[in-house]
Amino acid sequence: MSSNSSLTESLHEKTIVFGLKLWVVIGIAVGASLLGILLILLICLTIQSCIKRSRKPLNDRPTIQIPPAYKDIKEVGTVDQFSANDFVVHDGLLLTIQNEPEPVESVNRDAVQLAQEEKLKQREENNLSGSFRITDGCDVIQIVSSEEQSSTHATVDSAPLAGLPEFSYLGWGHWFTLRDLELATNRFAKDNVIGEGGYGVVYRGRLSNGTPVAVKKILNNLGQAEREFRVEVEAIGHVRHKNLVRLLGYCVEGTQRMLVYEYVNNGNLESWLHGELSQYSSLTWLARMKILLGTAKALAYLHEAIEPKVVHRDIKSSNILIDDEFNAKISDFGLAKMLGAGKSHIATRVMGTFGYVAPEYANSGLLNEKSDVYSFGVVLLEAITGRDPIDYERPPNEVNLVDWLKMMVANRRSEEVVDPNLERRPSTKELKRALLTALRCIDLNAEKRPSMDQVVRMLDSNEPIPQEERRHRQNRTPETSETEPLRGKNNSGRSDAPEHEARPPRPKSRTFSSK
Repeated sequence: MSSNSSLTESLHEKTIVFGLKLWVVIGIAVGASLLGILLILLICLTIQSCIKRSRKPLNDRPTIQIPPAYKDIKEVGTVDQFSANDFVVHDGLLLTIQNEPEPVESVNRDAVQLAQEEKLKQREENNLSGSFRITDGCDVIQIVSSEEQSSTHATVDSAPLAGLPEFSYLGWGHWFTLRDLELATNRFAKDNVIGEGGYGVVYRGRLSNGTPVAVKKILNNLGQAEREFRVEVEAIGHVRHKNLVRLLGYCVEGTQRMLVYEYVNNGNLESWLHGELSQYSSLTWLARMKILLGTAKALAYLHEAIEPKVVHRDIKSSNILIDDEFNAKISDFGLAKMLGAGKSHIATRVMGTFGYVAPEYANSGLLNEKSDVYSFGVVLLEAITGRDPIDYERPPNEVNLVDWLKMMVANRRSEEVVDPNLERRPSTKELKRALLTALRCIDLNAEKRPSMDQVVRMLDSNEPIPQEERRHRQNRTPETSETEPLRGKNNSGRSDAPEHEARPPRPKSRTFSSK
């Protein structure tokens, strides 16, 4: 008992360690020892794991896959191109995936560029001989083989992207980084905003090589950014036409989806007809017809010169941009649909802009290229009259432009529909040609609407209306005979305007920021 009591007394004696009792000091020492042992074990396990990882063979390592945005992207109008699934990214460079799995080797950028140049030379040497072109006037609609198109684009594409590294997931255009576009747009400054809508925001920018561009930053609303990105890339990624806004490249980083277009700095048709630009100068009749003819040629190209054909689905005056030479450039392919060979139509959700949507598409959701023809007819009427398609500020019988114009033509008052802001009215012949074309395009029977290639020929003032079009009009049924008053005997009527005007004058001074 005495030994136990002495042990107890010893354990309760105070020590020199902060005056703590001996049993407390012993407990602290034991706990610290256990923590030390655990720490040593953890360090050993970490070192062992790092050694195993460093000895793992290269071909067992996972490769960084392409962002999912590119897995379903198709290439329109070209052949002999790499598909999106043929590429992986390794160390910041683009590598092709072979048919059999091989270890990913480190390569340099020069090797990738050399391979691209060799492939380009091979395509140029193997151009198909069955190409042909259709020319009308000074403008050209080219229908060429896919191989010839690829080789032609090689020289055309190099101009706006000169001086930039040639690097792309898709084998065309330029893959911009987010930093590239932040620098180009001054970190997406509000002062550079030139357009805004439900799809996102469009910024004006300037690339490092000095090229002005328009950067479309698509809002990421429940996958809408991904869908619109795919649609626009599929629709106009490879197509080239002087009357289509050119897609220069793209940016995919995280959830960011951006498209980079050529910059068109002279506003759009809507701003010239109804917006701020109309306050500075009114488009002449010749300028309006030039813009509409260019638009018709671009639609004819999309509908008839490429496969699968592209239905824009949102043709309207605000989507027709205008350059300094008053050439039209169709933009905004976010709602476009592809119509493959053998398909007369596709069923889809009704989308578009009220006043421009074809009635059969609005009623049934069945879409084909004739829906674009109707929308073009409305734009043509808009250019002739200077009126909005739907204007609730006008009297009830004039709210709908199409209905009002049909009523005016039926009452033989077609001369009164011309835009009063025109300084020089068109001749009677020119007005009848434009009205007849518009009425054909907005025919309620979609099958009786002309193709866009026929519209191009009808609008061209240097050519007579095709005989087959005249025969077709003579066989029209009574309920679709809105054009009957236009075929009167008075075909020699004159106006105070010559049939051939000079190039439309530019306003002497104005400021412009496109919307």
